Amino acid sequence: MNTLPLFRVHFVLRIVTIAIIALLFTSSCSSTPQNSDFFAGSYLDRAQTQEENGIRVTAAVPSAEESKEIFRSPLYRRKVQPVWLKIENNRDEFVSFLPVGLDPAYYTPIEAANLDLKDQKISDRRSSANRLFFKAGMGNTVPPGEQRSGFIFSQLDEGTKSFNVDVIGASGLSAFTFFIPVPGLRLDHQNVDWKNLYPPATVRDLSTDELIEQIEAQPCCVTDKKGEGSGDPINLVLIGNPEDIYYAFIRAGWDETETIYKGSSWKTITSFIGGSEYRYSPISALYVFGRGQDVAFQKARENINERNHLRLWLAPYRYEGIPVWLGQISRDIGVRFTKKTITTHKIDPDVDETREYLLENLAYAQALARIAYLGGVDAASLDQPRGNLTGDPYFTDGYRLVLWVSSQPVDIAEIEVEVWRIPPDRQSTP
Repeated sequence: MNTLPLFRVHFVLRIVTIAIIALLFTSSCSSTPQNSDFFAGSYLDRAQTQEENGIRVTAAVPSAEESKEIFRSPLYRRKVQPVWLKIENNRDEFVSFLPVGLDPAYYTPIEAANLDLKDQKISDRRSSANRLFFKAGMGNTVPPGEQRSGFIFSQLDEGTKSFNVDVIGASGLSAFTFFIPVPGLRLDHQNVDWKNLYPPATVRDLSTDELIEQIEAQPCCVTDKKGEGSGDPINLVLIGNPEDIYYAFIRAGWDETETIYKGSSWKTITSFIGGSEYRYSPISALYVFGRGQDVAFQKARENINERNHLRLWLAPYRYEGIPVWLGQISRDIGVRFTKKTITTHKIDPDVDETREYLLENLAYAQALARIAYLGGVDAASLDQPRGNLTGDPYFTDGYRLVLWVSSQPVDIAEIEVEVWRIPPDRQSTP
């Protein structure tokens, strides 16, 4: 997912606004030929609509199978994902859709059509594909009182597709952000019965003092399935509704996680052998509250052996009416062999650095409203580290980072800081 902080987007848009508006009023309404046969199908049942300042945008994302049926090409295999848009212009002026805001590296219709056609001899098929994709494409300008629909061919994001739709005219910019689930992956959080995870009568709403006491009284670390052993430290506390958690991490570039089943296991094996990226690789279960994590997110690098990943457990209490989550985050820096599991990921022993990475990552993604620190982990030094369940050493200052996440953008300068506890490296010396 390629996103820019809103202040950078707005700065760039201000620079190009004059040129775009001049183009709108000095050129005719160039457009892609429209064919209504493309704009029907089950993917439209998942469409979402937003409206602002006289602009109404509807967006939908076909799955791999739906895309293949529409375009007669395995686009997902080529890492191409079509996004369908309908823009209704209820202003009395021309407006322009800016596809770079949706994906800075988007494919043109003809480019997407040719990704699956490598044989230059099949000119008839190439010509047919070019016409098909071109007719399905999305035009840039929408006349006053009219609408336009079509596809933008973006880079592939499975699970949840996050993207912006920016529409600009003489009277200003309308910016929309969509988070659209796409069928195809078996995601871990889809199996959680959120409403019945705890009986409503058992979920307490805590005061500040009660929350601090409760968080610091939690065990330092995760356990195995039997509730035994002492594993990675529980070094995160998140405060937010499920949709806030979901949108914040997707906006910040984290990927969802598949469940462990035959298909995901095979993808994990092939990624491990080939050293390739598997953005949605299953994450092994660690235990808090007697159960494995409710949801996991990960941020992969170029191969499956190197990634940041975190696990979250919904707690049986709320703060200021908002759900509280316990979390564990670590950074995979390689793979090693073990007697129990054959292979396991090796974590960076400096788990505090990974904790602070998340703070900065969410802040820069404008997905963070407030922060604080609490104790409860117990410190371990570089010279005398503790070990997790697979024997990896780690050291920590013993603090838990508390993050209030936000599904609505919050400027980094507006993030509030609660001075509950102060980690040693932030304490001033007398």
